Amino acid sequence: MKITELSADERPREKMLVRGAASLSNGELLAVLLRVGQGESSALDLARQLLSLADGSLGTLFNLSPDKLLSLYGIGPGKAAAVIAAFELGRRFLQEESSVLKKPLLTARQVYECMIPQLKGLQHEECWILLLNGQNYLVGKILASSGGSSMTVIDVRQILRAALDKGASSLILVHNHPTGNPTPSQADIRQTDALRKGAGAMGLALLDHVVVADDCFFSFSEDRRCRA
Repeated sequence: MKITELSADERPREKMLVRGAASLSNGELLAVLLRVGQGESSALDLARQLLSLADGSLGTLFNLSPDKLLSLYGIGPGKAAAVIAAFELGRRFLQEESSVLKKPLLTARQVYECMIPQLKGLQHEECWILLLNGQNYLVGKILASSGGSSMTVIDVRQILRAALDKGASSLILVHNHPTGNPTPSQADIRQTDALRKGAGAMGLALLDHVVVADDCFFSFSEDRRCRA
């Protein structure tokens, strides 16, 4: 059925304008982005096929390559670009300065909340360094490395040099586990020890190493795994 054949309160765009975007399903929101269908398929039909291609997961959809999007009949460059742009805008919105950055970072949960917008849904590991001043306020954030699906390696000397350049008093190491299990590996433990020793030699303190999964995290300083 074409969207124009639906009643006004069932059409995704009109429904959104009257009831708000939160009232729409994921498929309806995608249909608004796609705007029009292809052949006998409406924009809503295409949106449902797109979600099916991603097994119904927005996280999987976020990570689909342009080629994979374009493999679906009815999804051309314009529609694929619209979907990719929408996800990128959402990520950038979440990365904008939040309230957690306006107060000291004192707990692993605050660190998780600060970094989960950056790391959620990634299928590769990224390692970030949070630089803090003497009052534990964030003064800088550095992408230390970006690796494969199971590990990433950091350059301790480069990190410490950047921390000193920023006038940081302490730092926090954060990286993600795409597997969804935040339990630290032996490599994680070794890198933590190396960074702690290097920081100490330079008069800096490594306050924590937080390993992030989408819905949970592990804190070295608290020595425990927590649900988000």
